Order: sequence, then structure tokens, then C-alpha cells
Amino acid sequence: MAGARDYDLTTGSIGSHFRTLAVPAALGMLFTTLYNVVDVYFAGQIGTQAQAGLAIGFQAFFVLIAVAFGLSSAMSALVGNARGAKDSRSARRLAAQGLAFAFVATVVLMLFALWFGPRAIALISEAGAYRDAATGYFYWLIAALPGFMLAFSANGILQAHGDSVTLQRGQMAAFVANIFLNPLFIYGIPGVLGGIGFNGIALATVLSQTGVMLWILRAVMRLEIMQGVALRHIRLEWATVKEITAQMLPTTTAMMVMFVSGFVVQYALKGFGQEAIAAYGIALRIEQILLLPVLGMTGALLPIAAQNFGAGDHARVREAVWFCWKLGFLMTALAAPILWFGGRFAMALFTDDAGVIPIGQSYLRVDGFLFPLYMMLFSTNSFLQALKKPVYTLWISLYRQGFGVAFFIWLLIGVFGLDVWGVWLGIACAVTSGWVIALWIAHKIAREKIGGLARTS
Repeated sequence: MAGARDYDLTTGSIGSHFRTLAVPAALGMLFTTLYNVVDVYFAGQIGTQAQAGLAIGFQAFFVLIAVAFGLSSAMSALVGNARGAKDSRSARRLAAQGLAFAFVATVVLMLFALWFGPRAIALISEAGAYRDAATGYFYWLIAALPGFMLAFSANGILQAHGDSVTLQRGQMAAFVANIFLNPLFIYGIPGVLGGIGFNGIALATVLSQTGVMLWILRAVMRLEIMQGVALRHIRLEWATVKEITAQMLPTTTAMMVMFVSGFVVQYALKGFGQEAIAAYGIALRIEQILLLPVLGMTGALLPIAAQNFGAGDHARVREAVWFCWKLGFLMTALAAPILWFGGRFAMALFTDDAGVIPIGQSYLRVDGFLFPLYMMLFSTNSFLQALKKPVYTLWISLYRQGFGVAFFIWLLIGVFGLDVWGVWLGIACAVTSGWVIALWIAHKIAREKIGGLARTS
């Protein structure tokens, strides 16, 4: 249908497909990150307690939308495999059922959030102003769950068709809206609209992300496979639910483990004061900005590998993986020096608190050495999902972010008595050992499914 983006990734240049998917995806994530940077900036205008509350409240919220990340990956892999096999009927069924599944999951999660949020926040914070700020912020964000859940699952369908531009444009618009909505809701308009303070940041998120959801759903409904979709297609069928769940659950659980890992880090940091928690929240935003090209590229690997695996072209799957790795090492080599030498300057853009800046700088120095390993881990996850083996991404995550982070932080702080550096080095030990395990698993699955990763040409 006119206006819908639908690319066949089983033919043509692999490099061209990466460019088509990765550049818009990276730009979309750039504006997503800049969106979060705007939130951090305005929280900083309120104070360090607000920044700490933002970091904790947002962490609790992201545990919930791990389901959305899983659905996005599931839709991209399943619909992508069907597209590669030229099976439009299966693609239509999976897409319609996936959206219905997302709607039901959203209702369940909103109810669960009312119980989960305050308890999770209390676990990783001390009683006081910044805990109160985090709790209030979280309650407002519950209303944003439909926007995130339905947008992510719908975007997985678009990714399966090679479309990463629609999300990019939606996030660009949300970023611009956020610049105006944040101060509007925080401070209000004298004599016209009363401001609601820190919670205005959350209200801006609710409105802007709901707009993104509507934009992406519109694009999905214009796809050729969605023409003729009726009510009977969105009535959940047990066989399809099992298929979606089997692909979604490992990724969702792995994402939950990742976010719980964030709680572990913040639990360890609370012993060093609210400055440490605020520093970690700011440093993560800086890290995300520099990781954007890598995230865009490794995310593009999933639909490319999924379509070609569905088409039975294993040589192109291998070619895509190696292209991703080569370009990824170049990207991380350019980013690492910025973290090593520009950390203090970057932190100072978001806070003038003399207690926060050096703590964040120390994290970024360690992070620079981990960038190539993150690239390999992200690409391995995309590769395993494309081959419909997402359960292995769960085992990697359970070790690295479940056991590894907690164990190494405990060892370095609890046993060896290190200060905040023990948290950063504990993260580094978990990432490094997890990278070794991920490479071994990728090699094993590649031999079973596509004859190995070694290039035969």
C-alpha cells in the first residue's frame, strides 16, 4: 500500500541493508536518548534530589516495559522469518495476534505496577525527599505504559519489514514536544496553568509517548499484510500465543534481569549517598548517547539475519554477522577515547554538583574499555533471536546481569573494601566474563543452525 515501507532483505548488498536500517534506528535512539537527557536536565534545574528520584523511578518503570522489549524482538524475528519465507498469511496472523497480546499484557502490567513500584523504589533508596520524588514520578508513568507497550510491539512488525524510519520520525517529534512540555508542566503558565513540579516530567512522557504509539500503529495498519485484518484475526489463539510467548519470554526475562541488575547497582550505590545515585543516572545517559550507533547497527542485524534465515540463505546470515562485527569495532574505537578523556566535561553539562561530577567521571573511564564487549554482546543477542534461539540470550543475561554484577560488586566492596570504584569494576568483571560465555554460545548455535560462523568464501 502506498506509503508503507516494506523491504526484501534477502537480496541486494548487506552493507546497503545495514545502512537502510541502522542509520534511521540510530537516529531514532538518539532522539530517544536526547528525550531522556531533556528530562535529566530539567530534573537538574529542580535539584540533585530530583535527579536521584528520576534515576530510581525510571529504573523501576523500565523493569515493567521489559515485556515491551521482548514483544518487539519477538515480532521482528517471527514476522521477519515469515517474510523471508514469503508466507504473508503467517506474517499477518503473527502481527495481528502480537498487537492483541500487547494490549492484554498492558492491562495486566498496569495493575501490577501499582503494587510493584513503591516496593521496588523503597528497596533501593533511603527514606526522604528523593524516595518520595521517585515514587510520585513512577505513579504518573504508569499511564505511559500503553504508549510504550503497543509502540514497541508494533515497531517490531515494522522492523521485520525493514522499516526503522517510522520510529525515528516518531521519536524526533516526541523529543521536540518534550522540550516544550517539560517546562510547561513543571512550571505552568502564570495566571493560565498551574505547574505540578517534578511530576510534570512524567506527564510530558505520558502525552508524548502516547503520540508515538498512535503514529507507529498507523504505519503498521498501512502495511500490505495488514490489509483485510478483521476482528477474528486479533482474537487470541492458544497456538499463536504460545509461539509468541516462546520467542518473547527469554528476551523479556533477560531485559528484566538487566533492569534488576540496575537495582543491584543502585542498592550498592545508596551506601555512598544520593550523589552517587545521581552520578550513575547521568553517566548512563552519556553512555547511551555514545552507544547509539552501535545499538542501531546491532539492532539492524536482527531483521536482516531473520529474513535470510527464513529464506534458508545461511551464507548471507554469516555475512551479516561479520559485517556487523567489523563495523562495530570501528565505532567503539572512536567512542572509547571520548569516555576516557571527556567524562568530566560531559558530566558538567548536566550538573554543577562538585560531589556528583567526579563519581560519574570514574564510571565513564571504566565504561570506555567495555564498549567493544557491549557491541559483541548486543550483536550476539540479535543473532540468536534471528535464529529463533532467544532462550540463550536469557542464560547469558542471567549470568552477566543476574549473578555476575551482584557477585563481583559484593566481592570488591564487601570483601576487598573498595569504594564506589568497586561498583564500576564489578560491572566490568561481569561484562567481560559474560562476553566470553556469549561468544562460546554463538559459536555452538551457529554450527547447529547455519554450519558455523566461519566465512567459506
